[in-house]
Amino acid sequence: MKLIFEKSVEGRGADILPQETICQVNFDGQVRSCAPKLPQVSEQQVSRHYSELSKRAYGVNDGFYPLGSCTMKYNPKVNEALAALPRFTQIHPLQPAHTAQGCLEVFELAEKRLCELTGMDAMTFQPAAGAHGEFTGLLLIKAYHESKGDFRRTKILVPDSAHGTNPASAVMAGFQTVNIPSDSEGCVDLEKLREAVGEDTAGLMLTNPNTMGIFDKNILQITEIVKKAGGLNYYDGANLNAIMGWTRPGDMGFDVVHLNLHKTFSTPHGGGGPGSGPVGCKEYLSQFLPGMKNAAGCLAGGSQSVGSVKTFYGNFLVVVKALAYLMSLGADGIKESSLNAVLNANYLKKKLEACYPMAVGGLCMHEFVMDLSAMKEKMGISAMDVAKALLDAGIHPPTMYFPLIVHEALMVEPTETEGKETLDEAAEAFREIFEKAKTAPEMVREAPASAVVGRPDEVRAARTPILRYKMAGAAELSGTEK
Repeated sequence: MKLIFEKSVEGRGADILPQETICQVNFDGQVRSCAPKLPQVSEQQVSRHYSELSKRAYGVNDGFYPLGSCTMKYNPKVNEALAALPRFTQIHPLQPAHTAQGCLEVFELAEKRLCELTGMDAMTFQPAAGAHGEFTGLLLIKAYHESKGDFRRTKILVPDSAHGTNPASAVMAGFQTVNIPSDSEGCVDLEKLREAVGEDTAGLMLTNPNTMGIFDKNILQITEIVKKAGGLNYYDGANLNAIMGWTRPGDMGFDVVHLNLHKTFSTPHGGGGPGSGPVGCKEYLSQFLPGMKNAAGCLAGGSQSVGSVKTFYGNFLVVVKALAYLMSLGADGIKESSLNAVLNANYLKKKLEACYPMAVGGLCMHEFVMDLSAMKEKMGISAMDVAKALLDAGIHPPTMYFPLIVHEALMVEPTETEGKETLDEAAEAFREIFEKAKTAPEMVREAPASAVVGRPDEVRAARTPILRYKMAGAAELSGTEK
């Protein structure tokens, strides 16, 4: 497929708007020294180009997308329709509060329901995504300790089975991180945790169920150990799919939680956004929240707010979709959704166990991790090879090489929206790849054979990316021409 620049023909173009309708603006001193080298193409060429590009993309509407820890599920289209209502899309954050009460009510209802689900007392919708929510939650923890004059608490404990963004968020918030290893069952090692806590412990960041797909049976002991040391407990609720409606982070001893509305609550990831990572907390931390309600009905900062973490109120339309999802399912539907997420994961795990070793045995929650270390040693087939081979089967690969404590990891999350037929087809595709690995391993190592992109040099692509098109035969563009 040619790039849009390669389809360019001198003098070709498309008139979309009459010239007289375009406002004339004076750009004195800001005009380019020469015209930008834009592609010269017709409207038909543009339309065909982007239609062709769309055929090369893959999403949940194309097929099975078991990307572990990401919840790439089908989201009801009715929620998109509700978020597209003109009274929502034409609102402006600077208009008088009394003219936006409907939108403020959306925030209020969403806050109420999400607090009910998490066991929290207050919530902000400013954070735009998961890691942004982590950062905000950690700012609350920091503000809490500093409000008490305790500046010694500089360390955040992070289990090795936590989401990969947790340590980075802690460092960005000004903390040092302390790694807590897992025990033989893939849960937090209680003895190592007891050794790590102290007067310098600000808090613990915990994902539960963790990235091994396990609900930590010692969760109440874990949070109590941190509490006794004077720290606070942070719950990474990026994937609440496995527990929503059944148990609550607030009842497990957690003080702060963030959610990913674009994973659990019916908002597509949409090519990187927009998302929403609301942060909830217990009442005694609410004074530090950004985006709390005041008497005027506006969303202002708490009395000791950490300050805004995003302009205005966050990604409002994402909250609309999440609220529509919560209200349409209701309490019983939320529980059923969670139940299906766990059921699907265990069903697929059981079907794959005959061929692929699991990192941890027994029941899982909404996702599970396969360990292909033995397969690589005996057959020379890596997790990457299996993932690439799935592309030829029309299946998006699972998450690869995460969590880091499993060296040849494939992390699979079937999600609650897939039917048994899809799971059976996926299991068969995995089985066929395993059989091929035994009889024709070179075919698996060379996969994919049918994808648009084969096996790129990923290290080279990351280190020396080509970020812009260079005109054939043209000299490098100057700084004013870029």
